[in-house]
Amino acid sequence: MAESVTPSNPLANSISLNGEEINQKKTSPIWDDFDQVESSEGTKAICKYCKSMFSYAGKGASTSHLWRHSNSCLQRRLHVAAQKKQPLIPFQPSNSSVNPFVTPGARYSQEKMRQIIATAIMVHEHPFSIVEDEVWMWGFQYANSEFHKISRKTARSDCLAIYEAEKKQLKALLQGVRKISLTTDMWRSSHQIVEYIVITGHFIDAGWNLQKRVLSFVQVPAPRRGIDVADAIFKCLKTWGIENKVFSVSVDNASYNDSCLRALKDTISDNNSLPVGGSLFHVRCCAHILNLLVQDGLGKIKDIIHKVRESVKYVNFNDSRFKTFVEIAENKRLKEKKLIIDCPTRWNSTYNMLSVALKFKSVFPVYKEREPHYNYEPSSEDWRKVEKICKLLKVFNLATHVISGSEYPTANLYLPEVWRVKQVIDDAIEDRDSFMREMATSMKEKFDKYWGECNMVMSLACVLDPRCKLHVIKFCFPLIYKPEHVAAENIEKVKNTLQEMYDEYAEKYHGETIISGVNTNSLVASSNVVSSEISGIDEMLNMVREKEAIHPTKSELEVYLDESAYIPEGNSKSFSALEWWKNNSLKFKVLSKMAADILAIPVSTVASESSFSAGGRVIDEYRSRLNQESIEALICGGDWLRNKLQARPDLTTGQARYSLKSLYQATGQAKANILYYRPGLLRVKPGLA
Repeated sequence: MAESVTPSNPLANSISLNGEEINQKKTSPIWDDFDQVESSEGTKAICKYCKSMFSYAGKGASTSHLWRHSNSCLQRRLHVAAQKKQPLIPFQPSNSSVNPFVTPGARYSQEKMRQIIATAIMVHEHPFSIVEDEVWMWGFQYANSEFHKISRKTARSDCLAIYEAEKKQLKALLQGVRKISLTTDMWRSSHQIVEYIVITGHFIDAGWNLQKRVLSFVQVPAPRRGIDVADAIFKCLKTWGIENKVFSVSVDNASYNDSCLRALKDTISDNNSLPVGGSLFHVRCCAHILNLLVQDGLGKIKDIIHKVRESVKYVNFNDSRFKTFVEIAENKRLKEKKLIIDCPTRWNSTYNMLSVALKFKSVFPVYKEREPHYNYEPSSEDWRKVEKICKLLKVFNLATHVISGSEYPTANLYLPEVWRVKQVIDDAIEDRDSFMREMATSMKEKFDKYWGECNMVMSLACVLDPRCKLHVIKFCFPLIYKPEHVAAENIEKVKNTLQEMYDEYAEKYHGETIISGVNTNSLVASSNVVSSEISGIDEMLNMVREKEAIHPTKSELEVYLDESAYIPEGNSKSFSALEWWKNNSLKFKVLSKMAADILAIPVSTVASESSFSAGGRVIDEYRSRLNQESIEALICGGDWLRNKLQARPDLTTGQARYSLKSLYQATGQAKANILYYRPGLLRVKPGLA
């Protein structure tokens, strides 16, 4: 007869305290390999692997014989060896930074590791050859000895596979989008002789969130006329299956864009009618227009700007000059310690240079006394002019920041910023200083050229901002459009276009706004099969249907405009027009769709131009021979993954940086100490994990 044994908790001993039994956990690690059991012969210890039984005298007794067996047990050795071949991932994602690649308890996978490496290459624009860097690979092998090195060709194949998978997902997402607005621009790499076109899509998703995705980054063959660019854009739309969903296209003021959008508009109109006859289709980049205004104005004061620029260059030329300048600034108890140089082709950087230099205006006279070769000191009159210029440019700078966003609607913010710009230009024209009048006059000529006619996009978007409605255009138009009768005509034009567009949407989405009487009729009909008698509820429902069938006396547009403007609590920056329309979409079923399509229109091409920065990093001097397929996969796929993972490359050093923490966690070693790697530099931070 087999000996009867009773298992007991191997991690606990029982002790008595005041007559009550309390379990005390065992602390010896030997009990990870043994179970403590009770038998007729007393307490025993049984090996978990080979089931061998050993004597155990209880608490405080020697366990050396158990350790000897544990070290020599063949079954235990086999179990440990199997565990080493496929180690568990011990990392538990924290709430603050969840690693999307780690599944707690999952075993290491070389395929998953390749996916992570390819993702890192695309998100942070690393070259494919980084996988052949020994130091990087040493880190992965340290984290997990089962990691196998891969070649640059394998890394490229993995990136292309991820690109195709993400493209398939994005294509499925776009099928559910009602309308999509585009931004597009042309770019030429300094390391290649070809030109690229980037096309970025902007749309509102099902959750009423504004989304932005780079749809295409491809070469445009010569001669790159407007018709050639239009063909390239339409080919992209066909590829994505959105040629009938395009609402607007935002471009800069390049000469070929006018003929390009005329041709594209005609092509799209053949298959799909555009809202209000396509009058909203062509959107000019407002940031580009502001740039033209400011550049014309700054040209009138180029001598003063030259003095400031040369002064900054002189101070920053070497350490000795800079040290002298800093000492003087410290003696004058100035908090700022450094001057910044501008990029002459970017007016906002010129503004930053002037505004910073202005804080040091008291330092330059003293600096000239110590530096006999310094000959660019601006006079006190020059500084007075710089101060007035900075006050003017501050409005332009803020307007550019507001309307250049791509993560929030900008169309509804456009008109108030244009109004402020017009206001400061008019004030400058009345200034006592002739240089301000001359500069403002040049700006006004450009303003009237581009905003002399009513801009319908910014006007409709402003009306569909519940904080503004018609109040803002009635307030802004008399200042922007003069004389008064022109402003009144433009206000009436906006109202008529708004009504026309709403009528188009109401006709298109009419079926979605009617209460489902058809379904009710079918239910009544089915009930009549059972009984031919009309019940009280049937009669009441018929009366309700007749009442509901009467068209309301006011349309959704009229109701919206008649209601008071929405006054948000707190800072206006926290208000989201899309969130308001989302919350009121059941009340304004048609108008909310119209508002979403208009608010999705980007009023600048900054979103597309930012892809050129990525293009310059991807097609650098070392990778100028990348083929078209790889370039598009890296730029488009990288954009999609950054949106998906909410990741951003660190570009402060001019090279992409990628944190290896998540990669090391995914290989099974959560205690990795390497912080980040980039070619030629390895940084270590102990205790990172």
